[in-house]
Amino acid sequence: MQSFNGAVKPLGEARPAWKVLRVLGNLMSLPGFDYESTEAIREETCRPEAVAGRLDNRLNDTELAFASAFGQELQRIADVPIYFGDPIVRRAASLQRTRDALPPRAWVGPALAQKLGVQAGERVRVRQGEGEAIVEVGIDERLPAGCVRLAAAHRHTAALGPMFGPVSMERA
Repeated sequence: MQSFNGAVKPLGEARPAWKVLRVLGNLMSLPGFDYESTEAIREETCRPEAVAGRLDNRLNDTELAFASAFGQELQRIADVPIYFGDPIVRRAASLQRTRDALPPRAWVGPALAQKLGVQAGERVRVRQGEGEAIVEVGIDERLPAGCVRLAAAHRHTAALGPMFGPVSMERA
């Protein structure tokens, strides 16, 4: 939770959103719209018992199993490498020589690597729709079962389809 202060005076007859909502709530005779200040709203909404458990971004032992949700298809999870999305930095020769600009790898979990019979550093053929890419494979034990993480926005993966969706993978 964050607090902030207004930076400029409102233009014309503009009013803060909380005041507009308070007036609308009062016109509709709804309970809970009788606050007199933002401090009163903050005190009400930021009580420890009001926020307990709501500000937790952990998965709390929830198992991610994409393969069971989508049959036995492999699902692509894509990211855009930091130096490939921006039209200026992707042309900067100095940035393209950094570790962040290395060719993408098809990252898989250990169980999927074993099922495919591949080890880290070996090359695989990834097909998605009508396109395909041949890339090295990497092992990442954090990936959910049935998922392949393969970057988008790179010349090696440009022929593939959408950033997310079913793919097939085999040794190259």
